[in-house]
Amino acid sequence: MVSESGSALAHPLPGAVGLSHLTAYDWEAADAVCGGSPHLHLVCTEAYVVTGGRGAVQTLSPDGYRDIPLEPGSVAWFTPGTVHRMVQGGGLRVTVLMQNSGLPEAGDAVFTFPPEVLADPERYAAAAVLPPGTGAEVAAVARRRRDLAVEGYLDLRKALVAGDAEPFLAFQRAAAALVRTRVPVWRELWRTGALATAERTGAQLDALAAGEPSYLGDATARRAAPTRLEGFGMCGRRDEYTLPGTTVV
Repeated sequence: MVSESGSALAHPLPGAVGLSHLTAYDWEAADAVCGGSPHLHLVCTEAYVVTGGRGAVQTLSPDGYRDIPLEPGSVAWFTPGTVHRMVQGGGLRVTVLMQNSGLPEAGDAVFTFPPEVLADPERYAAAAVLPPGTGAEVAAVARRRRDLAVEGYLDLRKALVAGDAEPFLAFQRAAAALVRTRVPVWRELWRTGALATAERTGAQLDALAAGEPSYLGDATARRAAPTRLEGFGMCGRRDEYTLPGTTVV
């Protein structure tokens, strides 16, 4: 029998990953492209599993600019430090898998705001935060946030395409400086989440090698449903799950 509990589940998802569902924004930006807010993660790899519609993800990294098509069944992922921008092509819907569940929700993401905003932590925080709720007022703030991120992103992309990587590298350095004080919190989330999950596997392998599989007596199944629907994420409208290790905001 599959057990159905509340949000405080006893076990994390495989690998202690985070999970959400996104419908890409259809708001048109300054470059006539509809989509989300460009940003990067500092220590987490992110994956898109496309479940519907069409679109793309634009990425910036030291190896240049890429425009990766997205269609049902395709998977795209990007490592820490890669700027990514989800582009809406028509009904684009993705399931998002995030490394190190809990860290992205605790601030492991930095928007590509212009340099003068990145240089001022208070100004950055004011531009990045959203009010609570899911109504029109929140949508307007989320759209302004997206537009500011696209403004900085387009400058980074222009320079990178022209062969000048320094603005992009400067953005990475500024992003790292912004989040530096959060590292102790992230380290604890990682220690009790992803690291603990990996160490548990090691203990299970040790038990099997010793011929002592008694830990299998704790076998169970779990079920979870979204705990917030149609929230405003960085890339689009977001259905979220409160799972072990996550700090949904």
